[in-house]
Amino acid sequence: MSDYLQSLNEPQREGVINTEGACMIIAGAGSGKTRVLTLRIAHLIQSKQVDPFNIMALTFTNKAAKEMRGRLEKMVGVDARNLWMGTFHSVFARILRAEAHHLGYPNNFTIYDTDDSKSLLRSIIKEMGLDDTQYKVNTVYNRISSAKNKLVSWQEYLSNPILMADDTANMRPEIGNIYKAYSLRCFKSGAMDFDDLLFNTDKLFKEHLNVLNKYQHRFHYVLVDEFQDTNLCQYFIIRKLASVKENICVVGDDAQSIYAFRGADISNILNFEKDYPDLRIIKLEQNYRSTQTIVEAANSVIAKNKAQLPKKVWTSNEEGNLIELIKAVSDNEEGKLIATSIFEEKMQHQYKFSDFVVLYRTNSQSRA
Repeated sequence: MSDYLQSLNEPQREGVINTEGACMIIAGAGSGKTRVLTLRIAHLIQSKQVDPFNIMALTFTNKAAKEMRGRLEKMVGVDARNLWMGTFHSVFARILRAEAHHLGYPNNFTIYDTDDSKSLLRSIIKEMGLDDTQYKVNTVYNRISSAKNKLVSWQEYLSNPILMADDTANMRPEIGNIYKAYSLRCFKSGAMDFDDLLFNTDKLFKEHLNVLNKYQHRFHYVLVDEFQDTNLCQYFIIRKLASVKENICVVGDDAQSIYAFRGADISNILNFEKDYPDLRIIKLEQNYRSTQTIVEAANSVIAKNKAQLPKKVWTSNEEGNLIELIKAVSDNEEGKLIATSIFEEKMQHQYKFSDFVVLYRTNSQSRA
């Protein structure tokens, strides 16, 4: 392990060895945050002799969890398999598989995917005799999902005058009743959707303190990756779990939050210090990935954010090429300019098409 520590810069080393208490690692782009998080867990297991069974590590994607677990197995061996590591949904589903009976669900409950949920909603809308052009299934699904992510049950939804007035103003006054019917049908079928995996975990811990106490004493250390993309429900759960030992480490970057449309709440990371006054803040500001030009351009854009956690990302990499900005009068012209640019670069430098990448905001923009 000491060999690994030698290869880290000072802030990275701090992020690995300071394992006790509340810690927030603000990690700029390309600053090696996955490496730091992985080594922090390895340090807990090897140097602090913490049983992997007592560590919960939450990631944003299954791919990230798989990659981290693979790295850990190389460092600490097969013990890494005993970690409670995965996405919020997968880890909380594991808890619910053991505890769902407290909420009246079978422990072998069915998990509805998005298609299952939308199919059920489509049936309910039809049974209620509602206009499916007015109550579009995607709109209804997103509205219910948003409510659950904000911990609003169907009972609270129907008794909330602001939500009801908002639905009425949008010509969809029956969404609350659809939410009720949907929730009751899921419960009767012994099924939970993806949002229920979070919503019901929070409900379980809120209504059954003996169950909460059990997991609070099981997890001595809670680590969360991509904290800027957590929603209210996710944050409430991890705060409850970490409230006894208070060894909570969150890693993220407010400047990289892109999932507000999925319910991510940037205030979780911006206000984290208010919930943990003794918080240790570690900033990973050295970018190992990008050129100086890219880093400086990003910093100048991020500086315009109204609410942010102050940091100054820097790099010792080469200056790199200037960024070229193209203005086009239409999407077709934009497509033509980009295609021409790729063709010219390819011919001039004998590149392959696989050397190029085109990024766009929505799939529809790929057509041009």
